[in-house]
Amino acid sequence: MRLAHTMIRVRDLDATLAFYTGFLGLREVRRSPIGDEATLVFLTDEAGAYHLELTVNHDGRDYELGDQFGHLAFTVDDLAPVVEEIERRGWWYRRSKPEARSRYVFVRDPDGYDVEILEAR
Repeated sequence: MRLAHTMIRVRDLDATLAFYTGFLGLREVRRSPIGDEATLVFLTDEAGAYHLELTVNHDGRDYELGDQFGHLAFTVDDLAPVVEEIERRGWWYRRSKPEARSRYVFVRDPDGYDVEILEAR
């Protein structure tokens, strides 16, 4: 497996982008709305192998420091054996919807943190 991205929730997208792109030198590589619910902005460094996903929710909720973290993400070439192993172990997981652009599962680590495993395309 390869580490794919880390997602953090942000309150002020413009200020956060200024920090990560202006101060840290990352560059925006993709922006995706999720309906009216949220906007995702993906940043990367010069190598482009790893991404930071900024998620801003549009429903006005606020976050306490500590619950801003969303999930870790890894990529695999073939998702099927991963799902088989998760099922063999009896772990909770959630699959992507059939109409989703990406194939993925979310599984929880022992502390309850979500880990996303994406099939590389």
